[in-house]
Amino acid sequence: MKSNSVIASCLLVTLFFFSSLSFAQSNQAAYKPAIFTDQDRLKNVQATAETVDLIFKEYAKEHHTPGFVYGIVLDGELVYSGGFGYKNVEKQTPVNNASLFRIASMSKSFTAIAILQLRDAGKLNLDDPASKYIPEMKNLVYPTMDSPKITIRHLLTHGAGFPEDNPWGDRQLADTDKEFLQMVKDGLSFSNAPGIAYEYSNLGFALLGQIIQKVTGMPFEKYTTEHILKPLGMNATVWEFEKAQTENLALGYNWIDSSYVNIPLEHHGAFGAMGGLITSINDFVKYVNLHLSAWPPKSDTDTGILKRSSLREMHYPWRFFELSDDFYYLTGEKRKCPYVKAYGYGLRWMQDCNGKVYISHTGGLPGFGSNWCMMPDYGLAVMSFDNRTYGGTSSVNVAVLDTVITLANLEPRQLPVSNILEQRLNQMIKILPDWQNAESSGLFADNFFLDFRVKDLVKNSKQVYDKAGDIIDIGPLKAINQLRGTIILHGKDKDIEIFLTLSPEKNPLIQHVEVKSIEKTKYLN
Repeated sequence: MKSNSVIASCLLVTLFFFSSLSFAQSNQAAYKPAIFTDQDRLKNVQATAETVDLIFKEYAKEHHTPGFVYGIVLDGELVYSGGFGYKNVEKQTPVNNASLFRIASMSKSFTAIAILQLRDAGKLNLDDPASKYIPEMKNLVYPTMDSPKITIRHLLTHGAGFPEDNPWGDRQLADTDKEFLQMVKDGLSFSNAPGIAYEYSNLGFALLGQIIQKVTGMPFEKYTTEHILKPLGMNATVWEFEKAQTENLALGYNWIDSSYVNIPLEHHGAFGAMGGLITSINDFVKYVNLHLSAWPPKSDTDTGILKRSSLREMHYPWRFFELSDDFYYLTGEKRKCPYVKAYGYGLRWMQDCNGKVYISHTGGLPGFGSNWCMMPDYGLAVMSFDNRTYGGTSSVNVAVLDTVITLANLEPRQLPVSNILEQRLNQMIKILPDWQNAESSGLFADNFFLDFRVKDLVKNSKQVYDKAGDIIDIGPLKAINQLRGTIILHGKDKDIEIFLTLSPEKNPLIQHVEVKSIEKTKYLN
């Protein structure tokens, strides 16, 4: 029989577990994901179809693409799609949504998903040295004595120190595993020490393909088909062109001397992990929706092929590679808009001068070009494929997204104000401008009155309120995140902006306040 002390200890542990669970559930229930507030989003995007079709049609004509297909996705739905030209020029066979195009380096994110599936299953670590899984890498001669060993994370983010290898890598697609591993064993050349620079490497993703095979004991093609393609319902998507539906397979071409020249398709081999996937608009929309489903973070049941948090990890800008002030939107009035770019895991990240974030990847091989791009904050994505050598479509896809957002008046998700932030902002308004009993109010974190003198706070607030004149209205609360936000008080002469940041305690308190005068803003009550 257990002693009373043991029973009591068990009860305490049980109570602690359930109280912790209750607190976690309470936190999750309090979290408010960002939402779309426009009820006409779908209808407004549908109305852009004619304009977008014309943009793509002109682009396809200008770039001499034999065949061209595209699709626009909103909130998990293929809103509209289209296509021009031929998948087989010789037979004059038109393209359609079922046409299968080789999407080249757009394949890299599928390889990244496979790696993260294995990471999430505890079968590898992203900071493992790649040589742990590929013994042929153990004798690599690094460029400097202090070079770190190449890790899986280096390979995922193009930071392994290998030279940029377009178009060399494109011609290695069909290499056998034996040929590839012998090349690695014979030694590789470096352009940088690992870990210090971004340089696009098809070789790096071919190495990831070998790691997937080593960890799973399955051919790369078989693993990704069974654990990514089939679960997503991408049943027509294949790595080897001989396994593709013959009636839907797009052939590759190049535009040479004012005519189309057929470019023979390469077989799937050791470099397939960097760019060999063959898919259609009908299938790829399912993949796009997988990525869009990761946003925003939420407490819904997580049952996809990869955890939503891991998908968002893929979208994160892990390795910076470009800052430019020479970017222009190509649609409507030409507008200059600087941007910054980085690489995630098998995907590119870009943020423009307006704060818009784009997650994308381009593909290019002899005979094919492609791009897909999504804007998670808008629930919007575009994909386009063609069958002309290096007929990349990234610039036109960004132009189309800009057009859709502009014509449909799309707004990004808006973050609702959390209950605690709303409570603290309203409490803050009541003690202004004289900060009456602020120190004893229990509203402020223990740092606050160590950082700010009450007399200085009162002086500043009264000056701001005097400039504003009579307060005639209170504007809406605006959340920056769950614990930070602003509110506007509309005065007769000027407006007042109150900004709060709350503390990370269980019961968040005010750790920072800014009260300032601003020019009058428009507000409709």
